[in-house]
Amino acid sequence: MKKILIADDEPIERQVVCKKVTSAYGSEVEVHMAANGLEAVEIFNDKRCDVVILDIAMPGMNGIEAASLIRKQAPLCPIIFLTAFDDFNYAKKAIEIKALDYLLKPTTDEDLFATIEEAFSICDSIGQQEELKEEEAPKREEINWEEKEIDTSEAKTSEMVRVVKKYLEEHFQEDISLQDVADVLGYSDVYFCKIFKQAFGKSFIVYLNEMRIAKAKEALANPFINIKDVSAKAGYREQNYFARVFKRMTGKTPTEYRNDCLKQRPSND
Repeated sequence: MKKILIADDEPIERQVVCKKVTSAYGSEVEVHMAANGLEAVEIFNDKRCDVVILDIAMPGMNGIEAASLIRKQAPLCPIIFLTAFDDFNYAKKAIEIKALDYLLKPTTDEDLFATIEEAFSICDSIGQQEELKEEEAPKREEINWEEKEIDTSEAKTSEMVRVVKKYLEEHFQEDISLQDVADVLGYSDVYFCKIFKQAFGKSFIVYLNEMRIAKAKEALANPFINIKDVSAKAGYREQNYFARVFKRMTGKTPTEYRNDCLKQRPSND
């Protein structure tokens, strides 16, 4: 069971997110709610939550300050910002804190659940290796956070899209992140996050999951590929995580999808 902390000073906002999460994951999650940053830190320290979803503008202690304190206690805990503030400085601070994502209200269920699924995957992979992985994590170069205007020219965007698609087609089976692709392009994480959403109309995590699930469908349509091998072929290391994402995005389990494909095959095959 994953413990999720949801912090927002607006009661309705808290309840809406809580209801969405509990409806989607049921007994798989234990949700805790906070009305401000200080309460969020206290609940996190008391419950040792696995995933944290924070608003930014909260009275007393804001979400950025709360995340900084939580990060000191749990260096690898997935932190998600869910905020109405589309501000470069906030996004910059979120990346400095190593937040998993910076979602803008009102976010789509697709973006929210894709980010939560990514957070669950991180939790699963951490296991008992938090201290070891933190020490072994490669050092990233310092990012120049000087704000600049996003180049939205058609030629620049078209070239970026081409490079990104090519890179993902070649590496989707690997453990890749938004930061990896940003490095390939020579962009900062924040800058790439912004231009990616502008160019593709969705977040990086959603786009990557859609690509991987499309690859999984191709593999499942081939009866000679073992279902247990499909998750790895699609780029997922954890079979349970793959199954959850597949069910959420297609409405069927991998086995159900395979059976439907077999029923549709010509009888003389």
